[in-house]
Amino acid sequence: ELFLLGRPVHASRWAGRPPNLTEDAMARYCFCLQVRPDRMTEYVQRHQSVWPDMLRALEDSGWHNYSLFLRDDGLLVGYVEADDLDAAQGAMSALEVNTAWQAEMAGFFTGINGRPPDESFLLLHEVFHLEDQLLRNRAATVLKREK
Repeated sequence: ELFLLGRPVHASRWAGRPPNLTEDAMARYCFCLQVRPDRMTEYVQRHQSVWPDMLRALEDSGWHNYSLFLRDDGLLVGYVEADDLDAAQGAMSALEVNTAWQAEMAGFFTGINGRPPDESFLLLHEVFHLEDQLLRNRAATVLKREK
């Protein structure tokens, strides 16, 4: 869940883009879900060979640099870059391949309360990004030298 000033904020409050993002940068999103411990092995196996139509649909819908990481207690952390996550999710929700994939994946998760997994993301707030800070520091250094 995203928190600003200590209060939870849903991604839709940003109009698809996190705050403090430069216009030319692709937004970075990180989310959590919980995989059932008794289904973790199968979940990993299923993601070793995602359906080719699903892979193309993700790419065509604006999902970039998408990764999933699984901790040994079932905590799933996802990372994706998109111009607008809400739009990318909306584009996927209209596709039959996604509906079929989400239906098959739903049984792997706890805490989604009957929702499709891709509509159950708990978004995390980014607190540090190396490249952003390096860029700021380099710009400040250049400005100091020019004075």
